[in-house]
Amino acid sequence: MMSCMRTRPLGATGFDVTEIGYGGWGLGGDMWLGADDAEGRRALEEALACGVRFFDTALVYGDGHSERMIGKVLKDSGARGECVVATKIPPRNMQWPGSGDRPLRETFPARHVVQSVETSLRNLGDEALQVQQLHVWHDAWLADPEWQETRAAMQRLKDTGKVLHWGISINDHAPHTALEVLEDSLVETAQVIYNIYDRSPERELFPLAARRKLGIIVRVPLDEGALTGTIDGKTVFAKGDWREKYFAGARRQEAGIRAAALEKLLGQEAATLPDLALRFTLSRPEVSTVIPGMRRAKHVKANASVADGRPLSEALLARLAAHAWEKNWYE
Repeated sequence: MMSCMRTRPLGATGFDVTEIGYGGWGLGGDMWLGADDAEGRRALEEALACGVRFFDTALVYGDGHSERMIGKVLKDSGARGECVVATKIPPRNMQWPGSGDRPLRETFPARHVVQSVETSLRNLGDEALQVQQLHVWHDAWLADPEWQETRAAMQRLKDTGKVLHWGISINDHAPHTALEVLEDSLVETAQVIYNIYDRSPERELFPLAARRKLGIIVRVPLDEGALTGTIDGKTVFAKGDWREKYFAGARRQEAGIRAAALEKLLGQEAATLPDLALRFTLSRPEVSTVIPGMRRAKHVKANASVADGRPLSEALLARLAAHAWEKNWYE
């Protein structure tokens, strides 16, 4: 099985992970529409063939469906021992993003954390979770009286070998809401939105990651499709697809206009917008891996080819700075 992709350390975890990882949200099948399980399986198999060895999923993706599919494909392929899998514990109240005005007992009480770990272990067919993340976070919870009980449960899960490393999946576009918890030695990775438009991790998170040797997992590098050049004012999503809301109203047209402006920068360094967007994220040394969602095999092959050790030049990075765009379409 081919494994030619470049790797980077996942912080101080001891894992080396491929620069391009696999984002498993779309495999859940309940929010991203237009692809079935057979196509998802082909995409996972193509990822392995292209050398992808990092897979990110979550218990909430299709109520465990994404975890089960990834676990089965890795087992069937015989590649499980070569791969690192990260998953996530959903907040008990199932509210995204994590709100500081809600008590910890509604989000991550100790019992819920332990039960979620046990469920993910069964779904993935593993005896240990290599990376387990809290799916949302807000630093206000550190002052909650229940935090010490939850943290103690997390420590016990690590001490008993059920969770090898803990991480935080940071609130959408809000890295400032997790800076305090990331000072805790129990937390070794941070998953964050970072792309050409959202540069917020550069301000405080990346310096913290460099100092603490945190593993940085970049999600939404293609801005849910806005950085692919395939979405404009004429785009129609399948009824029930969550992107209907994300790209509601005039957003599709605005996304198309901004993508067209970026296309003027394509050339020798990056031939397509996805190529440009992924190379942008990998140009930061703090980034360990980037996890675009890839539900189709053709997308896997194209995205995987970016992990070839060619970061964008300083000149092109300087030109991209003008395209920063602060927004939150998840609200």
